[in-house]
Amino acid sequence: MIFLTLLMCFLISIFITPLVKKLAYKIRATDRPNTRKVHQKLMPRLGGLAIYIAFLAGVFILQPVNQYSASILIGSGIIVISGILDDMFELSAKFKLLAQVVAAAIIVLYGGLQITFINLPFGGLFEFGFLSIPFTFLWIIGITNAINLIDGLDGLAAGVSSIALVAISGMAFIMGNLYVVTVGSILLISTLGFLYHNFYPAKIFMGDTGALFLGFMISVLSLLGFKNITFVSFIVPIIILGVPISDTIFAILRRIINKQPLSSPDKSHLHHCLLRIGFSHRETVLLIYAMAALFAVVAVVFSQAKLWGAMLLGAVLLFFIELIAEKIGLFGREFNPLLKLLRTFRFSVDKNRKKV
Repeated sequence: MIFLTLLMCFLISIFITPLVKKLAYKIRATDRPNTRKVHQKLMPRLGGLAIYIAFLAGVFILQPVNQYSASILIGSGIIVISGILDDMFELSAKFKLLAQVVAAAIIVLYGGLQITFINLPFGGLFEFGFLSIPFTFLWIIGITNAINLIDGLDGLAAGVSSIALVAISGMAFIMGNLYVVTVGSILLISTLGFLYHNFYPAKIFMGDTGALFLGFMISVLSLLGFKNITFVSFIVPIIILGVPISDTIFAILRRIINKQPLSSPDKSHLHHCLLRIGFSHRETVLLIYAMAALFAVVAVVFSQAKLWGAMLLGAVLLFFIELIAEKIGLFGREFNPLLKLLRTFRFSVDKNRKKV
């Protein structure tokens, strides 16, 4: 029954995507090329609607139910509606954020999903107390936008999301959380069906309809799979989502350093940097897939390691991220710590020469 349902979701996603493509052109949910975007022609957006329809079909048949089911369906519906409107009319960042806050509120306040405590590695319990609600809000909204930010190349967001869903569903299976396994598998298969049309060269983009929906669902599923557990396991979803999270953090740092609004776009995201240093469109996507898969494998190893081994692995991973970020210019062409240090040294040498 489960296998047949997943196969059906895959086929629905594949066959309904061309219909969504026609609808996108009809309602003018299209993406025009500009200096910041990679594509060179008018492209239909709204592809995430195909993922959502296939997902709903799978949920309707298998009917996975727990105490959060209703809030997840309502919250994801709000996210999809805001995504459709954005794909059609390009809504302001404030309006989209408002929709995300409302969707998160339904999950946290109506559904009651909150991170309330974690077991500390050296014994004891850390209770979030009144911070549990804002922290859960921050996680849901942050991951939702992190997936949206990496949606810059053909098949990129869909592929990275699929890899994250494989890891989250796999870890949930190990932990015996069948609800997360079922919902995660339905979402994964629905996304893979769309990826058939979205991989380079893409025939349709998922748009904010897809990117925000995937980000929202991944954020909620990761909370359901790893809430209120050990400190080491608490880090696991962060590692699984290492690619979109690190890209988002560097984007925030760039905008703070350059004194720009956090919502302002730029061309220094991970995929932009890889394209700039000479990788082709397809190579860039595949390379980021490999990075996402590496993070997923590290997350599994991390969860099974002893405490000190996990801490050492975490330190090595952080060093690797920082090294790659400097190497490819994730800090932005205007700001690179190594270049800044060299310029400071050069300035001090020139200044001393003038004195002599």
